[in-house]
Amino acid sequence: MPSKIRREKNYKRKLRSKEKENQEPTKIKSSEKKKNAPEQATLFSIMDLSGAVTLFLAICICFIFLLSWRRKNTCNNLPPGPYPFPFIGNALQLSGGEVVQILQRLSKTYGPVFTVYMGSRRVVVLWGYEAVKEALVDQAEEFSGRGKLPSNDGVFQGCGIIFSNGEHWKQLRRFSLMTLRNFGMGKRSIEKRIKEEVQCLLEVLRNSKEMPFDPTSILSQAVSNVICSITFGKRFDYEDEKFHKLLHMMNETFIHMSSFWGQLQDVLPNVMRYIPGPHHNVQKLLENLLQFISERVKISQESLDASFPGDFIECFLIKMDQEKGNPESYFNTKNLLTTVLNLFFAGTETVSTTLRFAFLLLLKHPEITEKLHKEIDCTIGRDRFPNAEDRSKMPFTEAVIHEIQRIANVIPMNVPHSVTKDTQFRGHLIPKGTDVFPVLWSVLQDPSQFSDPAEFNPQHFLDEKGWFKKRDAFMPFSAGKRICLGDGLARMELFLFLTSILQNFRLNSPVAPKEIDVSPKATGFANVPRSYQLSFIAR
Repeated sequence: MPSKIRREKNYKRKLRSKEKENQEPTKIKSSEKKKNAPEQATLFSIMDLSGAVTLFLAICICFIFLLSWRRKNTCNNLPPGPYPFPFIGNALQLSGGEVVQILQRLSKTYGPVFTVYMGSRRVVVLWGYEAVKEALVDQAEEFSGRGKLPSNDGVFQGCGIIFSNGEHWKQLRRFSLMTLRNFGMGKRSIEKRIKEEVQCLLEVLRNSKEMPFDPTSILSQAVSNVICSITFGKRFDYEDEKFHKLLHMMNETFIHMSSFWGQLQDVLPNVMRYIPGPHHNVQKLLENLLQFISERVKISQESLDASFPGDFIECFLIKMDQEKGNPESYFNTKNLLTTVLNLFFAGTETVSTTLRFAFLLLLKHPEITEKLHKEIDCTIGRDRFPNAEDRSKMPFTEAVIHEIQRIANVIPMNVPHSVTKDTQFRGHLIPKGTDVFPVLWSVLQDPSQFSDPAEFNPQHFLDEKGWFKKRDAFMPFSAGKRICLGDGLARMELFLFLTSILQNFRLNSPVAPKEIDVSPKATGFANVPRSYQLSFIAR
């Protein structure tokens, strides 16, 4: 029995010694961990310190950037305005609707002269007749620069009569004015061209057999043919498919530039260039228009007679040849193409769009249309064609045309200006090169200048005796040194087209006057009227 107990004790002793041997490696590993723990703690502390330093430096850099941004954009006694954010500027404040309406709200907070940022681009906004007139007329030279229009800049690149600056612009404008006058602008010879085109239009309207149709295309063709006769030396047939396509592209360009996407492109150009959308169509459309003009230039080059130039393109080609030895000459192919496109575009879309607004407003106000008929019958009658000289004898007609232009307000934002040097304006300093928006909508809708600015009322341009009254705030063509080159031509076209059509036709709409919507379908760079149907009923 004792031997059995002894054997059990020996067995248990051996078992404990084996368990002890098995536990020693674990202890060794545990001890190794204790030895390595300080090293790991040191490593983690170094990593934490490095991250903290990086974070601190990042915060410092952001703070310095924000400080420099704020200092850059609040120094030099700039006009007041909403606080801009880095990179996006005031995009958040400017993206809540139509830009014109947003700027109107901002003017109520910051006054008639204020600063906004379109991305990193600083823009001084001039709101109302007094501020715009003081800049464009009283300080015309300082505000005569051309600002940026991102939706167009990629194509024009500072070339052409509209988008050039400095001596570049002065030489192109001087040449263009002289050439256009030589081809009759402001003279009786251009009146003859307009009358010939009006006669073609009247024939088309008679052939419509009093059926309703959208007048957009036919009005664009008729108006465009006037400027085509000057720039290309020819008019196009109304059935010409290429001409149809060309005018459609011009109208589409107007619509895209005035859409939400087009406005966003001008507010955030550096962002929108990377974002897909319909705003990219503007550049494609303009490039196609330039291609068409390039083809017309080739035709002119082949038939050019330097002793007897027949159109604007040929005159420009002769000038290019005269200055081919001058490496600093501005008369080159790029400026030829872009200047002709400027004239072609401005001479087509602005007047044809105004006429579309005109007929829409006259359908909405049949009582005014009836008074126009009476004045036309009394002054001109039915047996002869209207003349430009008749304007001075027709105060009501003249007042109606001015009121149509005021309400239509085809280019509400104006084409951007810029200051040519550091400019003191109303107690503020506007740094050289700053873009300026002299908003024409704010002038033509200024309640201090027009009693009922939102209402279509020809009495705005008539005195107590019913005679036509000029208004200084009438600026549909802008003002100052950058006033529209063809304003005289446009006024003559509007009078002759409108009076000739009303002399021969009554206007009829399938929609009741009360249901006609005269508000534009797009308001951005341009006001674009809504589509509508119209019948021309022979009188």
